[in-house]
Amino acid sequence: MPIANPAATAPFATKAEETRGRLFAEPESGTRTAFQRDRDRIIHAGAFRRLKYKTQVFVYHEGDNYRTRLTHSLEVAQIARSVARVLGLDEDLAEALALAHDLGHTPFGHAGETALDACMADYGGFDHNAQTLRIVTKLERRYPEFDGLNLTWETLEGLVKHNGPVIVPGRSLNDLPRAIVEYAETQDLELETFAGPEAQVAALADDIAYNNHDIDDGLRARLFTIDDLMALPLVGDVFRRVMDRYPGLETTRVIHEAVRELIGEMIGNLLEETRRRLAEAKPASAADIRAMDRPLVGFTDAMNEHNAALKAFLFERMYRHYRVNRSMSKAQRIVRDLFGLLHRSPEQLPPEWQQGCDGPEGFKTARRVCDFIAGMTDKFAIEEHQRLFDLHDPRS
Repeated sequence: MPIANPAATAPFATKAEETRGRLFAEPESGTRTAFQRDRDRIIHAGAFRRLKYKTQVFVYHEGDNYRTRLTHSLEVAQIARSVARVLGLDEDLAEALALAHDLGHTPFGHAGETALDACMADYGGFDHNAQTLRIVTKLERRYPEFDGLNLTWETLEGLVKHNGPVIVPGRSLNDLPRAIVEYAETQDLELETFAGPEAQVAALADDIAYNNHDIDDGLRARLFTIDDLMALPLVGDVFRRVMDRYPGLETTRVIHEAVRELIGEMIGNLLEETRRRLAEAKPASAADIRAMDRPLVGFTDAMNEHNAALKAFLFERMYRHYRVNRSMSKAQRIVRDLFGLLHRSPEQLPPEWQQGCDGPEGFKTARRVCDFIAGMTDKFAIEEHQRLFDLHDPRS
């Protein structure tokens, strides 16, 4: 019998002792709940460690003070765990989902994903959420009796559906990324319903974390100024409030205090709106939440508008800034070059990655090359490109 989590007090929390289990049966732990084991397996995974050198917005060599996929994931986990605790949900499941949600990202952030998806256009495409599922069910090879991490049904479901149902009117199973379609033949993750409450919390924690740390990183990189933020609803109000409360405070402290308060405002709003929806829906179990026709966890309409305004600002002033564009253009070229060369010449892959290939420019070769590149850190991708394309590199 799985161990219960006494902190999961809400009747609608996902109960560790009622887990639907793992694809491959294993003895239960005597000291950890099923979801604590999932979290620990994610932390010890090679894909998790590699997030240290994967881009959030700035490529790793641009400075050590900017967020990476690893530090972002840790921030998301902290927010998710805090929200889950207040709502009486299973903190460990929320944390596990937050820590794992970016495992499938390529090097160089969304620019790398866009480039790899284009390279894979004739071979099923590329999607980072589907790649996360592929990593935790197939590509991690640590255990003697199975591939992947053998995570619980609830964690896998949350990783695939944290943004909502993936089978919706007008979109069938066969329209989904190949990795999800293939896994559906093995286990039913109920792709037409919402995920449990902990996964919904992790998804909104992701929004809170990246919106706020992108403000911090953008200001630090001098892509925009505090004055530029003043016209934004909520964000401008919080910065103004901090500067009025602490006149003459040094800019770095103003930024940290304002970002801290913004995170608090967003978390407070999330809790307020989610409690309102709970009072309205009165779910008696996590299954009731999955069966709802709308998310249980969410922001108010006003906060959604504030977030939309902030995202539009960041898109224009940060993600499309010429300095970021130049860096991402180089990054996409690296991904395209690596894919083209290795797909045409799979014998240049490391020996363990040549296994499963079906020859130059083959379908299976494309998938193996895609997995190889997607798992690279920024650092390794840059160095591998140098090794393969620089005639004077002695490491070739």
